[in-house]
Amino acid sequence: MAQSGIPFTEAMRYWLKLGFINFGGPTGQIAMMHKDLVEKKKWIAEDHFLQALNFCMLLPGPEAQQLATYIGWHLNGKWGGIAAGGLFVLPSIFILWGLAWLYASLGTVPMVTAVFYGLKPAVVAIVLEAVLRIGKKTLKTRYLFALGAAAFIGIYFFNVPFPIIVLSAGLIGYFSGIAPAANAAPVTPTSPTDAPNSGVDAGRTWGRFFKVLTVFLILWMLPLVIIGLWRGWNDTFIDIGILFSKAAIVTFGGAYAVLGYIGQQAVSHYHWIMPEQMMDGLGLAESTPGPLIMVNQFVGYLAGYYHAKGLPPAFGGAIGGLLATWVTFIPSFLMIFLLAPFIETLRKNRKLGSALQAITAAVVGVVLNLAVLFTYHTFEPDTGGFDWYALAASVIAFIGLQRFKWEMIPVIAGSAGAGYIWKIFIVT
Repeated sequence: MAQSGIPFTEAMRYWLKLGFINFGGPTGQIAMMHKDLVEKKKWIAEDHFLQALNFCMLLPGPEAQQLATYIGWHLNGKWGGIAAGGLFVLPSIFILWGLAWLYASLGTVPMVTAVFYGLKPAVVAIVLEAVLRIGKKTLKTRYLFALGAAAFIGIYFFNVPFPIIVLSAGLIGYFSGIAPAANAAPVTPTSPTDAPNSGVDAGRTWGRFFKVLTVFLILWMLPLVIIGLWRGWNDTFIDIGILFSKAAIVTFGGAYAVLGYIGQQAVSHYHWIMPEQMMDGLGLAESTPGPLIMVNQFVGYLAGYYHAKGLPPAFGGAIGGLLATWVTFIPSFLMIFLLAPFIETLRKNRKLGSALQAITAAVVGVVLNLAVLFTYHTFEPDTGGFDWYALAASVIAFIGLQRFKWEMIPVIAGSAGAGYIWKIFIVT
Protein backbone atom coordinates (compact mmCIF):
# COMPACT_ATOMS: atom_id res chain seq x y z
CA MET A 1 0.00 0.00 0.00
CA ALA A 2 1.44 3.40 -0.97
CA GLN A 3 1.22 6.48 1.19
CA SER A 4 -1.12 7.87 -1.45
CA GLY A 5 -3.63 5.22 -0.36
CA ILE A 6 -3.73 3.59 -3.81
CA PRO A 7 -2.84 -0.14 -3.63
CA PHE A 8 0.04 -1.06 -5.88
CA THR A 9 -1.88 -3.97 -7.45
CA GLU A 10 -4.81 -1.70 -8.31
CA ALA A 11 -2.49 0.83 -9.92
CA MET A 12 -0.74 -1.99 -11.83
CA ARG A 13 -4.02 -3.14 -13.33
CA TYR A 14 -4.73 0.37 -14.59
CA TRP A 15 -1.26 0.86 -16.12
CA LEU A 16 -1.45 -2.52 -17.85
CA LYS A 17 -4.87 -1.68 -19.30
CA LEU A 18 -3.58 1.71 -20.42
CA GLY A 19 -0.68 0.06 -22.23
CA PHE A 20 -3.13 -1.77 -24.53
CA ILE A 21 -5.47 1.15 -25.23
CA ASN A 22 -3.26 4.25 -25.35
CA PHE A 23 -3.76 5.03 -29.02
CA GLY A 24 -3.84 8.54 -30.43
CA GLY A 25 -0.36 9.88 -29.81
CA PRO A 26 0.66 12.06 -26.85
CA THR A 27 -2.42 14.30 -27.01
CA GLY A 28 -4.84 11.38 -26.84
CA GLN A 29 -2.77 9.54 -24.23
CA ILE A 30 -2.56 12.56 -21.93
CA ALA A 31 -6.29 13.23 -22.32
CA MET A 32 -7.00 9.58 -21.48
CA MET A 33 -4.92 9.73 -18.29
CA HIS A 34 -6.52 13.02 -17.27
CA LYS A 35 -10.02 11.61 -17.67
CA ASP A 36 -9.19 8.40 -15.79
CA LEU A 37 -6.85 9.59 -13.05
CA VAL A 38 -8.15 13.11 -12.35
CA GLU A 39 -11.87 12.97 -13.15
CA LYS A 40 -12.86 9.34 -12.54
CA LYS A 41 -10.48 7.77 -10.05
CA LYS A 42 -9.34 11.06 -8.44
CA TRP A 43 -5.90 9.61 -7.77
CA ILE A 44 -4.23 12.95 -8.48
CA ALA A 45 -5.53 16.52 -8.26
CA GLU A 46 -6.06 18.66 -11.35
CA ASP A 47 -3.39 21.21 -10.49
CA HIS A 48 -0.84 18.52 -9.63
CA PHE A 49 -1.56 16.70 -12.91
CA LEU A 50 -1.05 19.89 -14.93
CA GLN A 51 2.10 20.74 -13.04
CA ALA A 52 3.49 17.27 -13.70
CA LEU A 53 2.55 17.55 -17.39
CA ASN A 54 4.28 20.91 -17.75
CA PHE A 55 7.34 19.46 -16.04
CA CYS A 56 7.45 16.52 -18.46
CA MET A 57 7.15 18.92 -21.41
CA LEU A 58 10.40 20.52 -20.25
CA LEU A 59 12.21 17.21 -20.79
CA PRO A 60 13.37 15.50 -23.97
CA GLY A 61 11.59 12.28 -24.78
CA PRO A 62 7.96 11.07 -24.86
CA GLU A 63 6.04 13.31 -22.49
CA ALA A 64 3.02 10.99 -22.12
CA GLN A 65 5.19 8.06 -21.02
CA GLN A 66 7.14 10.34 -18.70
CA LEU A 67 3.90 11.67 -17.23
CA ALA A 68 2.73 8.11 -16.54
CA THR A 69 6.08 7.35 -14.91
CA TYR A 70 5.83 10.44 -12.72
CA ILE A 71 2.26 9.70 -11.60
CA GLY A 72 3.21 6.08 -10.88
CA TRP A 73 6.13 7.34 -8.78
CA HIS A 74 3.87 9.78 -6.99
CA LEU A 75 1.32 7.09 -6.16
CA ASN A 76 3.53 4.11 -5.31
CA GLY A 77 7.14 5.22 -5.12
CA LYS A 78 9.95 3.93 -7.32
CA TRP A 79 8.29 0.60 -8.14
CA GLY A 80 5.11 2.43 -9.05
CA GLY A 81 7.05 4.63 -11.46
CA ILE A 82 8.81 1.66 -13.03
CA ALA A 83 5.52 -0.22 -13.41
CA ALA A 84 3.66 2.76 -14.87
CA GLY A 85 6.36 3.75 -17.34
CA GLY A 86 7.18 0.17 -18.29
CA LEU A 87 3.61 -1.04 -18.82
CA PHE A 88 2.87 2.11 -20.82
CA VAL A 89 5.16 0.80 -23.58
CA LEU A 90 5.40 -2.98 -23.01
CA PRO A 91 2.42 -4.06 -25.18
CA SER A 92 3.57 -1.85 -28.05
CA ILE A 93 7.06 -3.40 -27.88
CA PHE A 94 5.73 -6.86 -28.70
CA ILE A 95 3.16 -5.61 -31.21
CA LEU A 96 5.69 -3.54 -33.16
CA TRP A 97 8.28 -6.31 -32.92
CA GLY A 98 5.86 -8.65 -34.69
CA LEU A 99 4.90 -6.05 -37.28
CA ALA A 100 8.54 -5.21 -38.00
CA TRP A 101 9.28 -8.91 -38.54
CA LEU A 102 6.35 -9.24 -40.92
CA TYR A 103 7.42 -6.09 -42.74
CA ALA A 104 11.03 -7.20 -43.16
CA SER A 105 10.09 -10.78 -44.08
CA LEU A 106 7.10 -10.15 -46.34
CA GLY A 107 7.74 -6.63 -47.59
CA THR A 108 8.13 -7.79 -51.19
CA VAL A 109 4.81 -9.68 -51.29
CA PRO A 110 2.51 -7.70 -53.62
CA MET A 111 -0.41 -7.55 -51.15
CA VAL A 112 1.84 -6.29 -48.33
CA THR A 113 3.50 -3.81 -50.66
CA ALA A 114 0.08 -2.49 -51.67
CA VAL A 115 -0.94 -1.91 -48.04
CA PHE A 116 2.23 0.05 -47.28
CA TYR A 117 1.82 1.98 -50.53
CA GLY A 118 -1.54 3.10 -49.18
CA LEU A 119 -0.03 4.11 -45.83
CA LYS A 120 2.39 6.66 -47.29
CA PRO A 121 -0.17 9.35 -48.29
CA ALA A 122 -1.64 9.17 -44.78
CA VAL A 123 1.83 9.67 -43.29
CA VAL A 124 2.39 12.74 -45.48
CA ALA A 125 -0.93 14.20 -44.35
CA ILE A 126 -0.24 13.42 -40.67
CA VAL A 127 3.18 15.06 -40.69
CA LEU A 128 1.95 18.12 -42.60
CA GLU A 129 -0.93 18.48 -40.16
CA ALA A 130 1.55 18.20 -37.29
CA VAL A 131 3.66 21.02 -38.75
CA LEU A 132 0.64 23.33 -38.86
CA ARG A 133 -0.62 22.31 -35.43
CA ILE A 134 2.74 22.70 -33.70
CA GLY A 135 3.52 25.86 -35.64
CA LYS A 136 0.28 27.60 -34.66
CA LYS A 137 0.89 26.82 -30.99
CA THR A 138 4.57 27.75 -31.05
CA LEU A 139 5.49 30.42 -33.63
CA LYS A 140 3.58 33.29 -32.05
CA THR A 141 6.24 35.98 -32.49
CA ARG A 142 8.67 37.01 -35.22
CA TYR A 143 11.51 35.90 -32.99
CA LEU A 144 10.17 32.36 -32.68
CA PHE A 145 9.22 32.25 -36.37
CA ALA A 146 12.79 33.24 -37.27
CA LEU A 147 14.17 30.45 -35.10
CA GLY A 148 11.92 27.91 -36.82
CA ALA A 149 12.91 29.19 -40.26
CA ALA A 150 16.60 29.12 -39.38
CA ALA A 151 16.29 25.54 -38.15
CA PHE A 152 14.61 24.47 -41.40
CA ILE A 153 17.24 26.18 -43.55
CA GLY A 154 20.05 24.70 -41.49
CA ILE A 155 18.85 21.09 -41.60
CA TYR A 156 17.39 21.10 -45.14
CA PHE A 157 19.98 23.05 -47.11
CA PHE A 158 23.13 22.59 -45.01
CA ASN A 159 22.43 19.26 -43.29
CA VAL A 160 23.25 20.71 -39.88
CA PRO A 161 23.07 17.91 -37.27
CA PHE A 162 19.92 17.97 -35.17
CA PRO A 163 21.75 18.10 -31.79
CA ILE A 164 23.54 21.27 -32.88
CA ILE A 165 20.22 22.86 -33.86
CA VAL A 166 18.70 21.99 -30.48
CA LEU A 167 21.73 23.16 -28.51
CA SER A 168 21.97 26.42 -30.45
CA ALA A 169 18.27 27.19 -30.07
CA GLY A 170 18.37 26.37 -26.37
CA LEU A 171 21.36 28.63 -25.76
CA ILE A 172 19.77 31.47 -27.74
CA GLY A 173 16.57 31.16 -25.75
CA TYR A 174 18.32 30.79 -22.39
CA PHE A 175 20.61 33.79 -22.71
CA SER A 176 18.35 36.10 -24.71
CA GLY A 177 15.21 35.70 -22.61
CA ILE A 178 13.28 37.20 -25.53
CA ALA A 179 10.67 34.46 -25.65
CA PRO A 180 7.54 35.97 -24.05
CA ALA A 181 6.47 34.39 -20.80
CA ALA A 182 2.86 34.44 -21.99
CA ASN A 183 3.65 31.56 -24.32
CA ALA A 184 5.27 29.46 -21.66
CA ALA A 185 3.47 26.70 -19.85
CA PRO A 186 1.63 28.14 -16.87
CA VAL A 187 2.96 27.46 -13.42
CA THR A 188 0.27 26.03 -11.20
CA PRO A 189 0.79 25.44 -7.50
CA THR A 190 0.57 21.93 -6.19
CA SER A 191 -2.53 21.29 -4.15
CA PRO A 192 -1.62 21.10 -0.45
CA THR A 193 -3.88 18.06 -0.15
CA ASP A 194 -2.16 16.32 -3.05
CA ALA A 195 1.51 16.73 -2.31
CA PRO A 196 3.86 14.01 -3.51
CA ASN A 197 4.68 11.25 -1.07
CA SER A 198 7.12 11.89 1.73
CA GLY A 199 9.98 10.38 -0.22
CA VAL A 200 10.23 13.68 -2.07
CA ASP A 201 11.58 15.66 0.85
CA ALA A 202 14.02 12.90 1.69
CA GLY A 203 14.97 12.81 -1.98
CA ARG A 204 16.29 16.36 -1.99
CA THR A 205 19.81 15.17 -1.19
CA TRP A 206 22.96 14.81 -3.21
CA GLY A 207 23.27 11.23 -1.98
CA ARG A 208 19.99 10.22 -3.60
CA PHE A 209 20.81 12.23 -6.73
CA PHE A 210 24.08 10.40 -7.38
CA LYS A 211 22.63 7.02 -6.44
CA VAL A 212 19.82 7.35 -8.99
CA LEU A 213 22.23 8.71 -11.59
CA THR A 214 24.67 5.84 -11.10
CA VAL A 215 22.03 3.10 -11.21
CA PHE A 216 20.41 4.35 -14.42
CA LEU A 217 23.70 5.09 -16.17
CA ILE A 218 24.76 1.49 -15.50
CA LEU A 219 21.42 0.21 -16.82
CA TRP A 220 21.73 2.48 -19.83
CA MET A 221 25.25 1.46 -20.81
CA LEU A 222 25.25 -2.22 -19.78
CA PRO A 223 23.78 -3.61 -23.05
CA LEU A 224 26.32 -1.64 -25.08
CA VAL A 225 29.20 -2.94 -22.98
CA ILE A 226 27.99 -6.53 -23.34
CA ILE A 227 27.55 -6.16 -27.11
CA GLY A 228 30.93 -4.44 -27.46
CA LEU A 229 32.69 -7.30 -25.64
CA TRP A 230 30.74 -9.82 -27.73
CA ARG A 231 30.97 -8.35 -31.24
CA GLY A 232 33.49 -5.54 -31.06
CA TRP A 233 33.15 -1.80 -30.71
CA ASN A 234 32.67 -1.00 -34.41
CA ASP A 235 29.55 -3.14 -34.74
CA THR A 236 26.19 -1.96 -36.11
CA PHE A 237 24.58 -2.61 -32.72
CA ILE A 238 26.99 -0.16 -31.08
CA ASP A 239 25.99 2.46 -33.66
CA ILE A 240 22.31 1.72 -32.93
CA GLY A 241 22.85 2.14 -29.19
CA ILE A 242 24.78 5.39 -29.55
CA LEU A 243 22.40 6.94 -32.08
CA PHE A 244 19.23 6.27 -30.12
CA SER A 245 20.91 7.26 -26.86
CA LYS A 246 21.73 10.64 -28.37
CA ALA A 247 18.21 10.90 -29.75
CA ALA A 248 16.77 10.27 -26.29
CA ILE A 249 18.55 13.24 -24.73
CA VAL A 250 18.37 15.86 -27.48
CA THR A 251 14.92 15.39 -29.03
CA PHE A 252 12.84 18.05 -27.34
CA GLY A 253 9.48 18.71 -28.94
CA GLY A 254 7.94 15.26 -29.18
CA ALA A 255 8.17 12.26 -31.43
CA TYR A 256 8.21 14.20 -34.69
CA ALA A 257 11.47 15.81 -33.61
CA VAL A 258 12.84 12.30 -33.04
CA LEU A 259 11.75 11.34 -36.55
CA GLY A 260 13.59 14.29 -38.03
CA TYR A 261 16.82 13.36 -36.27
CA ILE A 262 16.55 9.61 -36.85
CA GLY A 263 15.64 10.18 -40.48
CA GLN A 264 18.71 12.35 -40.91
CA GLN A 265 21.00 9.75 -39.33
CA ALA A 266 19.51 6.34 -40.18
CA VAL A 267 18.74 7.26 -43.78
CA SER A 268 21.43 9.72 -44.82
CA HIS A 269 24.38 8.94 -42.52
CA TYR A 270 24.28 5.22 -41.71
CA HIS A 271 22.20 4.18 -44.76
CA TRP A 272 20.36 1.55 -42.70
CA ILE A 273 16.97 2.19 -44.29
CA MET A 274 15.31 4.08 -47.14
CA PRO A 275 13.08 7.15 -46.62
CA GLU A 276 10.09 5.08 -47.69
CA GLN A 277 10.80 2.58 -44.91
CA MET A 278 10.92 5.41 -42.40
CA MET A 279 7.44 6.39 -43.54
CA ASP A 280 6.21 2.82 -43.21
CA GLY A 281 7.54 2.70 -39.66
CA LEU A 282 5.74 5.90 -38.78
CA GLY A 283 2.50 4.52 -40.19
CA LEU A 284 2.83 1.37 -38.08
CA ALA A 285 3.68 3.33 -34.94
CA GLU A 286 0.71 5.63 -35.48
CA SER A 287 -1.66 2.68 -35.77
CA THR A 288 -0.52 0.76 -32.67
CA PRO A 289 -0.80 1.57 -28.96
CA GLY A 290 2.12 3.20 -27.18
CA PRO A 291 4.19 6.32 -27.77
CA LEU A 292 4.87 7.38 -31.35
CA ILE A 293 8.56 7.25 -30.47
CA MET A 294 8.21 3.46 -30.75
CA VAL A 295 9.11 4.03 -34.40
CA ASN A 296 12.66 3.85 -33.02
CA GLN A 297 12.17 0.13 -32.45
CA PHE A 298 11.09 -0.33 -36.05
CA VAL A 299 14.20 1.48 -37.34
CA GLY A 300 16.45 -0.44 -34.96
CA TYR A 301 14.87 -3.72 -36.06
CA LEU A 302 15.48 -3.03 -39.75
CA ALA A 303 19.04 -1.89 -39.04
CA GLY A 304 19.76 -5.15 -37.22
CA TYR A 305 17.83 -7.26 -39.72
CA TYR A 306 19.76 -5.96 -42.73
CA HIS A 307 23.17 -5.07 -41.30
CA ALA A 308 24.02 -7.37 -38.35
CA LYS A 309 26.78 -9.49 -39.87
CA GLY A 310 26.97 -13.14 -38.93
CA LEU A 311 23.51 -13.34 -37.34
CA PRO A 312 20.20 -14.66 -38.68
CA PRO A 313 18.25 -11.61 -39.91
CA ALA A 314 15.31 -12.04 -37.51
CA PHE A 315 17.68 -12.47 -34.54
CA GLY A 316 19.72 -9.43 -35.54
CA GLY A 317 16.53 -7.46 -36.00
CA ALA A 318 15.24 -8.45 -32.57
CA ILE A 319 18.48 -7.32 -30.91
CA GLY A 320 18.53 -4.06 -32.87
CA GLY A 321 14.89 -3.26 -32.13
CA LEU A 322 15.03 -4.09 -28.43
CA LEU A 323 18.32 -2.23 -28.01
CA ALA A 324 16.88 0.88 -29.67
CA THR A 325 13.85 0.69 -27.38
CA TRP A 326 15.97 0.19 -24.26
CA VAL A 327 18.26 3.19 -24.82
CA THR A 328 15.26 5.31 -25.87
CA PHE A 329 13.31 4.83 -22.64
CA ILE A 330 15.94 4.34 -19.93
CA PRO A 331 16.88 8.06 -20.16
CA SER A 332 13.20 8.95 -19.65
CA PHE A 333 13.10 6.95 -16.42
CA LEU A 334 16.39 8.53 -15.39
CA MET A 335 15.13 12.07 -15.85
CA ILE A 336 11.87 11.44 -14.01
CA PHE A 337 13.44 9.70 -11.00
CA LEU A 338 16.30 12.20 -10.90
CA LEU A 339 14.35 15.43 -11.27
CA ALA A 340 10.81 14.74 -10.05
CA PRO A 341 11.59 15.85 -6.47
CA PHE A 342 12.62 19.25 -7.85
CA ILE A 343 9.59 19.72 -10.11
CA GLU A 344 8.47 23.03 -8.60
CA THR A 345 11.94 24.60 -8.60
CA LEU A 346 12.62 23.62 -12.20
CA ARG A 347 9.30 24.87 -13.52
CA LYS A 348 9.73 28.29 -11.93
CA ASN A 349 13.03 28.86 -13.74
CA ARG A 350 12.11 31.44 -16.40
CA LYS A 351 15.36 31.03 -18.32
CA LEU A 352 14.68 27.33 -18.74
CA GLY A 353 11.21 28.23 -20.00
CA SER A 354 12.70 30.60 -22.58
CA ALA A 355 15.17 27.92 -23.67
CA LEU A 356 12.36 25.40 -24.07
CA GLN A 357 10.34 27.82 -26.19
CA ALA A 358 13.29 28.45 -28.46
CA ILE A 359 13.92 24.71 -28.85
CA THR A 360 10.24 24.06 -29.60
CA ALA A 361 10.31 26.76 -32.28
CA ALA A 362 13.38 25.16 -33.87
CA VAL A 363 11.64 21.77 -33.78
CA VAL A 364 8.91 23.18 -36.05
CA GLY A 365 11.59 23.75 -38.69
CA VAL A 366 12.91 20.22 -38.20
CA VAL A 367 9.44 18.70 -38.57
CA LEU A 368 8.88 20.80 -41.70
CA ASN A 369 12.06 19.28 -43.12
CA LEU A 370 10.67 15.84 -42.34
CA ALA A 371 7.41 16.73 -44.09
CA VAL A 372 9.25 17.90 -47.21
CA LEU A 373 11.33 14.70 -47.27
CA PHE A 374 8.30 12.44 -46.86
CA THR A 375 6.25 14.39 -49.42
CA TYR A 376 8.98 14.25 -52.05
CA HIS A 377 9.55 10.51 -51.72
CA THR A 378 5.81 9.83 -51.78
CA PHE A 379 4.99 11.91 -54.84
CA GLU A 380 8.25 11.12 -56.69
CA PRO A 381 8.91 7.44 -55.85
CA ASP A 382 12.07 5.65 -56.92
CA THR A 383 10.06 3.74 -59.54
CA GLY A 384 9.89 6.98 -61.50
CA GLY A 385 7.20 9.45 -62.52
CA PHE A 386 4.89 11.62 -60.46
CA ASP A 387 2.37 9.66 -58.39
CA TRP A 388 -0.97 11.44 -58.89
CA TYR A 389 -2.84 8.91 -56.76
CA ALA A 390 -0.56 9.62 -53.80
CA LEU A 391 -1.17 13.36 -54.23
CA ALA A 392 -4.94 12.92 -54.28
CA ALA A 393 -4.94 10.54 -51.29
CA SER A 394 -2.69 12.88 -49.29
CA VAL A 395 -4.93 15.87 -49.98
CA ILE A 396 -8.06 13.97 -48.92
CA ALA A 397 -6.40 12.71 -45.73
CA PHE A 398 -5.02 16.16 -44.90
CA ILE A 399 -8.40 17.88 -45.38
CA GLY A 400 -10.05 15.20 -43.27
CA LEU A 401 -7.55 15.66 -40.43
CA GLN A 402 -7.45 19.45 -40.59
CA ARG A 403 -11.02 20.44 -41.40
CA PHE A 404 -13.20 17.53 -40.33
CA LYS A 405 -11.05 16.37 -37.37
CA TRP A 406 -10.91 12.75 -38.50
CA GLU A 407 -9.31 10.38 -36.01
CA MET A 408 -5.79 9.16 -36.76
CA ILE A 409 -6.42 5.42 -36.86
CA PRO A 410 -9.41 5.58 -39.28
CA VAL A 411 -7.32 7.80 -41.58
CA ILE A 412 -4.44 5.31 -41.53
CA ALA A 413 -6.70 2.28 -41.99
CA GLY A 414 -8.72 3.95 -44.74
CA SER A 415 -5.61 5.09 -46.58
CA ALA A 416 -4.03 1.63 -46.38
CA GLY A 417 -7.26 0.01 -47.64
CA ALA A 418 -7.65 2.48 -50.51
CA GLY A 419 -4.03 2.01 -51.54
CA TYR A 420 -4.48 -1.76 -51.50
CA ILE A 421 -7.55 -1.54 -53.74
CA TRP A 422 -5.79 0.88 -56.10
CA LYS A 423 -2.67 -1.27 -56.46
CA ILE A 424 -4.23 -4.71 -56.60
CA PHE A 425 -7.53 -4.16 -58.44
CA ILE A 426 -7.12 -0.99 -60.50
CA VAL A 427 -3.47 -0.39 -61.49
CA THR A 428 -2.74 -4.06 -62.12
